[in-house]
Amino acid sequence: MTKAYPITTGPAMAPTHPGEILKEDVLPALKLSVSEAARQLGVSRQTLHRIMAQTHGVTPEMAVRLGQFYGNGPDIWLAMQSAHDLWRAKLRMQDEVAKIPSHAGAG
Repeated sequence: MTKAYPITTGPAMAPTHPGEILKEDVLPALKLSVSEAARQLGVSRQTLHRIMAQTHGVTPEMAVRLGQFYGNGPDIWLAMQSAHDLWRAKLRMQDEVAKIPSHAGAG
């Protein structure tokens, strides 16, 4: 007998913001200050602080920089930002979206 797996709508908690990864994991592992990391990335210290404070997201351009800087490519940084942003949007819009009819399977 095949076991059924329910379809879920996503994680109950917000996916981690890439700025938190930078602040808690990347910079400490590299033993770099924010100022030095910003210099190496070619961005202002304020820009890096804003991302680490989670008040600003990682743009595609910043993802390219971070991917080169940490050696893991830009895709992971954009995927983290996208997952975080999408989770927040779904939460913020859930009441409004519930009013929209679904036409799934109509086409």
